[in-house]
Amino acid sequence: MNKQYLFPHSRPPAQHGKVAVLFGGRSVEREISLKSGTAVLTALQKSGVNAHPFDPAEQDLHMLLEGGFQRAFIALHGRFGEDGTMQGALELMKIPYTGSGVLASALAMDKWRSKLVWQAAGLPIPAYEMIDATSDLAAIANRLGLPLFIKPANEGSSVGISKVKKASELQAAYATAAKHDKLVIAEAFISAGEYTVAILGGQALPVIKIEPANEFYDYEAKYLRNDTRYLCPAGLSQEKEGEMQQLALQSFALIGGVGWGRVDFLMDETGQPYLLEINTVPGMTDHSLVPMAARQAGISFKQLVLTILELSHVG
Repeated sequence: MNKQYLFPHSRPPAQHGKVAVLFGGRSVEREISLKSGTAVLTALQKSGVNAHPFDPAEQDLHMLLEGGFQRAFIALHGRFGEDGTMQGALELMKIPYTGSGVLASALAMDKWRSKLVWQAAGLPIPAYEMIDATSDLAAIANRLGLPLFIKPANEGSSVGISKVKKASELQAAYATAAKHDKLVIAEAFISAGEYTVAILGGQALPVIKIEPANEFYDYEAKYLRNDTRYLCPAGLSQEKEGEMQQLALQSFALIGGVGWGRVDFLMDETGQPYLLEINTVPGMTDHSLVPMAARQAGISFKQLVLTILELSHVG
């Protein structure tokens, strides 16, 4: 890579104090969080950081204070970890933590309200409608076109998402999404590619193009299959890559994101990128995208984890 990435100089490992790696938790993404947290914990310990595992599903949070923890690395995905609740608890305990604060975490987790923020700023998003049990799904399909996606507003890792190709599939797709959240989104399909941009310390890392072997980048493609293709470099022109990176930074800043995160995009046939969603605690597994982008930027997994820890804060 020609671009130079500048990050805070990492302090000696002992100066981070006693660090809790928060992983596991109670969300439907628990299993992925366990993998992410284990990878983070191992990297920190190998770097000489006094890091310890902490599973909020098995330990009360007051044990963070009783245990003398001075910093928290959040590797919790989904609700009760990525949605602002854990961030608020840590702020009350005055324990510095990694990633975005309460507002940004809550907004990013809520795909509907983050869309409203981006719409207000004039940023490009796919056409969508909010739906409920009384919605005329056939009329919505006519307006948005088929295929389309139906998804819960407040889940990650593509949990509860369906790609609907026929009107007869709409009701079942709505029922699947509604099991996970009372807020359900119908979103237009944009067909010319899926991309993601990792953000670290206020800088956008190289763009990754995602080519799933199945219908779309669902839970299975993200975590279970080995035939999903990840292209980094993404095959974009320097100008287009820069445009997408700038849009990622702008959308992340608009919701108040700090530290690190990942912004997902769709692209149409004209090359126009559309914001899809932001992950404020992205995966850190062997299939994960942020470590992949970091490697392309010349940043090792160990350096990545230490940089994220260095960026921890209170409030």
